Amino acid sequence: MDRIRIIGGAPLKGSIPVSGAKNAALPLMIASLLTSDTLVLENVPRLSDVRMLKRILNNHGVGIGVAGKRPGETVEDGERVSLSAASIVDTLAPYDLVSQMRASFWVIAPLLARMGEAKVSLPGGCAIGTRPVDLLLMALERLGASIEIDAGYVIAKAPSGGLRGGEIDFPKVTVGGTHTALMAAVLANGSTLIRNAAREPEVTDLAECLVKMGARIKGIGTATLEIDGVGKLGGTTHRVLPDRIEAGTYAFAAAMAGGDVTLEGISPTLLQAALDKLAQSGAEVIDTGTGIRVRSTGRDIAPVDVTTEAFPGFPTDLQAQFMALMTRANGTSHITETIFENRFMHVQELARFGARIRLDGDRAIVEGVPSLKGAPVMATDLRASVSLVIAALAAEGETMISRVYHLDRGFEGLESKLMRCGAQVERIRA
Repeated sequence: MDRIRIIGGAPLKGSIPVSGAKNAALPLMIASLLTSDTLVLENVPRLSDVRMLKRILNNHGVGIGVAGKRPGETVEDGERVSLSAASIVDTLAPYDLVSQMRASFWVIAPLLARMGEAKVSLPGGCAIGTRPVDLLLMALERLGASIEIDAGYVIAKAPSGGLRGGEIDFPKVTVGGTHTALMAAVLANGSTLIRNAAREPEVTDLAECLVKMGARIKGIGTATLEIDGVGKLGGTTHRVLPDRIEAGTYAFAAAMAGGDVTLEGISPTLLQAALDKLAQSGAEVIDTGTGIRVRSTGRDIAPVDVTTEAFPGFPTDLQAQFMALMTRANGTSHITETIFENRFMHVQELARFGARIRLDGDRAIVEGVPSLKGAPVMATDLRASVSLVIAALAAEGETMISRVYHLDRGFEGLESKLMRCGAQVERIRA
């Protein structure tokens, strides 16, 4: 099992190209099931979750091609992936595949919309909570689907003549539910109204791609979506938007370790709430017009309170990284997690660096310390893993991070991007 070795204490100076967003790429790839034509996605990140989804889509009959290396391309450039679901050969998504990645459950929507049926394994729990699929299934039922759960599988069937438009009122914001509702509604007969839809940029990216494929969607980027179903979607070419979570992660790393880092190819509007909190902590955040520049001494970090919220609020996927930054603040900060339960698993590992953190239900009280010291630590989930990287970059001495396969799920070229900014990072192969 691979490990990552980091020698901390060096400021970060340089530029980092921001990769395509994993959380956008996955639903876009799944949307290929909606059409018999070819969907071409550009800027797809090279991640283990993307490789896993390719396997899952292959199982349904999707032909997948990856463009060869292009002039000037580096390992940090995204792939150009062609997905062709000319013929769906299997509407079963088995447990051994779905259990490895929760987002794969979303195949239920395009399979049901296009083929009239789907049998998909329940994804089960995960390291950051149960993340139930009840709202996803509710959305499908509102479009006329019959849902049965048997032996750990969801068996969904559309009525004779296909799904039909309806009204979907989500009792709380759900990204997965909105993805599911969108992909089902675009091929439904009639009109669908989705209220309290998620407004995350990744949802907007999916909606814009569906429109390019021929879908009729109004209200993109708002909490109310209106969809007029069409009989068929076509292919298109679409570029995956930049990863705001990756950008925020490196921004926080620069603020904690100190230095001057420019994040290339991303707009501040994708993560403005996080950047506002970063500026409150004392870092200088500059919109360059083509990216985001972060400058910091790594000292005199001000304590800042944060509560995670749905977009445009502070992202839950940056909570662990911001907590790492706050471990060096001059005072006490409070971090409240409102999206997922069990998302403080990184706390005990940050404590190994010398951080002082107390938990009170869904709130963490972080008392800043003058310095952190490198230590052997273990990754527990994707976002927690990278919070340990941030702490290690600012800590004195050596840190060894084990179980880094979590990092490979969501961060493309992590070591090379940090090394180009002067960090001492090394992957030790198993």
